[in-house]
Amino acid sequence: MKRTLCALSLLVALAAPAANVWHADNGDGTFTNPLLWGDWPDPDVIRVDDTFYMVSTSMHYVPGVPILQSKDLVNWTMAGYALDRYTEHPGYDMRGGTLYVNGAWAATIRHHNGKFYVGFCTPYGRGTETGHFSLCEADDVRGPWRRTIFPEYLYDPGLFIDDDGRAYVVHGQGTLWLTPLAEDLRSVAGPATKIWQGGFTKDRSLGGGFGMEGSHMYKVNGWYYILCPAGGTGGWQVCLRSKNLRGPYEHRIVMDDDGSYPGNGLHQGGMVRLKNGDWWFVIMQDRGAIGRVPCLVPVTWEDGWPVLGKDAKDAIVYAKPAIPGQHPVRSVATSDAFDSPTLGLQWQWNHNPDDAAWSLTERPGFLRLKALPATDLALARNTLSQRVQGPLSVATAAMETAGLRDGTTAGLAVFQKPHAFVAVRQREGRRAIVCCADGQTLAEAPLPEGARRVWFRAFATDHRFNARFSYSLDGKAFTPIGGNFAMRLGWPWTGNRFALFAYRDPDAKEPGVADFDRFDFIGR
Repeated sequence: MKRTLCALSLLVALAAPAANVWHADNGDGTFTNPLLWGDWPDPDVIRVDDTFYMVSTSMHYVPGVPILQSKDLVNWTMAGYALDRYTEHPGYDMRGGTLYVNGAWAATIRHHNGKFYVGFCTPYGRGTETGHFSLCEADDVRGPWRRTIFPEYLYDPGLFIDDDGRAYVVHGQGTLWLTPLAEDLRSVAGPATKIWQGGFTKDRSLGGGFGMEGSHMYKVNGWYYILCPAGGTGGWQVCLRSKNLRGPYEHRIVMDDDGSYPGNGLHQGGMVRLKNGDWWFVIMQDRGAIGRVPCLVPVTWEDGWPVLGKDAKDAIVYAKPAIPGQHPVRSVATSDAFDSPTLGLQWQWNHNPDDAAWSLTERPGFLRLKALPATDLALARNTLSQRVQGPLSVATAAMETAGLRDGTTAGLAVFQKPHAFVAVRQREGRRAIVCCADGQTLAEAPLPEGARRVWFRAFATDHRFNARFSYSLDGKAFTPIGGNFAMRLGWPWTGNRFALFAYRDPDAKEPGVADFDRFDFIGR
């Protein structure tokens, strides 16, 4: 029978009044950055009629390239994904190895001739040297999407449609290139043109060091503008402009601020125009192990240059964009009772899932994970994840244990590299609650015989990026286990996640199953 989880009084106190997650909307006509206090990196944004769409990088998580939607640029919900799964390499199925930090990088979104286009690059390693470019197209943002894989590697692509309908991709790092696309946007139409070369020094002077990347191009009042970051995590936002598509381009720094999270500057994102002519910019900021968060800043025009925020700084709190209508406080879904026959859009798998080894219908009202063989959680297929959130987030998962078998480990993780988890592990007929980190058992407690349901809880905070775990046998009284765990980014540029999992020892004779009754999320 389904049960509602009883949160601790502390967690109730931390919950926001309108819902149980972070909200940028202050409910008084203002908002506070960030828009989403979680890992939504490399944002790009467009407006189609009265709706805004934002796309984000997802790397090795599947489905890939999440797309969010909003009516006011402040309150966002999920619209869907541009990519169902990766088909180009067996490593995405964890066959012959894994492909962490590969997948979709630096997504870009545009709307052209009634179609949505989402592009991204996929590196073969972790750099700018080799890989390929993909462009997905759909009549509806919810799909279905058609993906074209280009043989060319257009690193950190920005899709641009000129006034004459011709399409281009601006791409590169340090050296920026402009590549024309065919009329159907399914192939390259000619050679790339070099339009910029060089970077910036630490004092923001032009001359080398930090090269630009993550470029997005716009045309405003006859000028071509390329907005791109420089300086990496501590970086800043640069604008290039020219009257000619292929240059030469002049430059100006249009945002340089790390005041809202010292040491980590606002950099990389997309610009969008409202119906009333106002311009706004969605820009990200690295926040350590939580991930890269999107923020929203107004754009003012000075001598034909876009200047972001307030005098190129982030004021953090702003009046909401001037968009008519009532716009209720909304957020991306988090909690899930698993009552639907399809997964909620908040969930992504680590690499491609094995669809024969999980189900929402075999036992209605439960997520069933069938334990596949693995020597470690980082090598286990069908690990289901969603973002941790700052400043504090708490995940609680209820799991039934009747289907576990010898050699099975199943539970709740804080997942990155390193990872840690609290779980039930069954070996030689005995079951125990274990807390493990990167393959090492930190603590263990016997599971009482007859205990058929266990609640797992994980805390994650941006304060020293600590996580900790606890468990319960009644959903009310929780016992801490394993002490503090330091979240890190061993896989670069991908924030930590809460994850549900089940895997079995490779020599286990009988596969077990874990039935998760629900997942409850509280954040603030």
